[in-house]
Amino acid sequence: MAKHASTKLSPAKQFPVEKASKSRSTELGLMVLAWLIVTSFYILASLGAKGKIPPTLWSFLGVIVAISLMLHVAIRHYAPRSSQILLPVATLLNGIGYIEIARWNPPLAKYQALWFFISALGVIITLKLVRSVRDLDRYRYMTLVAAIALLLMPLIPHFGEKINGARLWVHLASISFQPVEIAKILLAFFFASYFAANRQLLSTPTQRIGRFLIVPPKTLLPILFAWGFAIAILGAENDIGFALLLFALFLSLLWVTTGLKTYVVFGIGLFAGGGFVAANYFSQIHQRISLWLDPWSAVHFASSHQLAYGWFSLAAGGMTGTGLGLGQSGTVPFITTDMIFAAVGEELGFIGLILVICLFVVFVAEGFRIAQHAHSDFVRLAATALSAIMGFQAFFIMAGVLRILPFTGITLPFMAYGGSSLFANYIIVAILLRISDENSAERSGGEVRPLSFAHE
Repeated sequence: MAKHASTKLSPAKQFPVEKASKSRSTELGLMVLAWLIVTSFYILASLGAKGKIPPTLWSFLGVIVAISLMLHVAIRHYAPRSSQILLPVATLLNGIGYIEIARWNPPLAKYQALWFFISALGVIITLKLVRSVRDLDRYRYMTLVAAIALLLMPLIPHFGEKINGARLWVHLASISFQPVEIAKILLAFFFASYFAANRQLLSTPTQRIGRFLIVPPKTLLPILFAWGFAIAILGAENDIGFALLLFALFLSLLWVTTGLKTYVVFGIGLFAGGGFVAANYFSQIHQRISLWLDPWSAVHFASSHQLAYGWFSLAAGGMTGTGLGLGQSGTVPFITTDMIFAAVGEELGFIGLILVICLFVVFVAEGFRIAQHAHSDFVRLAATALSAIMGFQAFFIMAGVLRILPFTGITLPFMAYGGSSLFANYIIVAILLRISDENSAERSGGEVRPLSFAHE
C-alpha cells in the first residue's frame, strides 16, 4: 500500500491568520447592554416591592459601572486580544443574582458588592501574574499538593466549620470561606497536566488480559489516587455536590483526552456502584436521595420543605413571572444561596430561567471555543476543564432545584451569594481570558496549532 505523502501547508492555508485587533468595542458595547438590563431590573424590583425608585440607584449604578470599567481597562491592557464575550456574560449573571440578593437580604447584598470588587482585583492580579498558562504545566504536583491541603483545611479542629451538615467552611477571625472553590481550579490544572503528558499511554491499550487489551494500570494509578483521595476528603466533609462535580470533571477530561468509550462505561459503572454504597452507608447522601425520591412524605417534609417552597415559587412564576419585586419567595429557606434559581423563576418566570440557562450555555460554549483553538494539549485541556466546571456546577444546582437530580446545595455560579464562590468563578474568567489572548497572539504570529486529541 502506498504511503501518503506528507504535505505541510502554510499557516495561512491551515488556519487563516487574522490580524489581531486590540479594539474591545464589542466587549464594551455588551457591557453597556448588561448595565442597562441590570439597572432596569433593579428599578423594577424596587418599584414592585416598595412602589418607588430606589434611593441607592445612582450609587448602585456607579459601583457596577466603575468595577466593570476597571475590569475592561485591565483586560484591554493585559489581554487585549482575548474573548470579548466572557466578561459581559459574567457581569449580567452577577447583576441578576445581585438584584435577587438585594431583594431578599439587603445586608448580604453589601457583602456581595464587596466581593465583586475583590473578585475584580483577583482578575487583574491573575492577568498580570499569569502571562502564559502553558508555564503552569511545570507545577503539576505542586497544584495537587495545594489542592489537597485546601480540601483538608475544613477538617482541622477549631479551624473548620460545619454548616447545614457539610464541613466545607474555614473560619478566620470574622471571615468564612470555602477552600474547595479554589481547590477545584487547582485540581483542574493537575488533571489537565497529567492527562496531557500521558495522552498516548492512556489512549493506547497495550497490556493483555485474556483476549482483551487494556491500558496499563500503572498509568492510571497516580490520577486515580489523586481523584480518589479528593473524593474521600469530600465524603468526610459530607459534601455530595463537589464530590459529584469532581467525578464529572475527571470522567469528562478522561474521555476528551482519549476518546475511548470504555472509560465512559467504566466511569458510569463506578458511579452506580459508588452511589449505591453512599446511599446506604452515608447518612447525608441517603437523606438527600430519600428527599429526591419522595419529597412530599410527612417523614421527609421537615427537611424537604426548602425544595417544596421553591417549587411553589416556580409554579407561581409561570411563564412570564410575577414581576420583579412582586414575588413571595422570602419564605424559601436559603433563598439567596441554594435556591436563588427558584427566586429568579418566580419573578422572571420560565422566560427568565431560559435567559439564565442561555447565558451559562454561551459562557461554556465560548470556553470550549477557546479550548479548541489552544496551541498545546495542556492548555486545551485546562480550558476545557475550567469551562466544564462552570457548566457542571450550574447544571447540578439547577437540576437539583428542578428535581431532575438530587439536590446538592452547591452555589449557582456568579448568581448565588458567596464570596469564595464568586472569587473563584472570576479567577476562571481571568484564566480563560489569558488563554484566549495567547491563542490570538500565536495565530497572528503565524504559529500553526497542533492537530491532536484522539477524536482528530
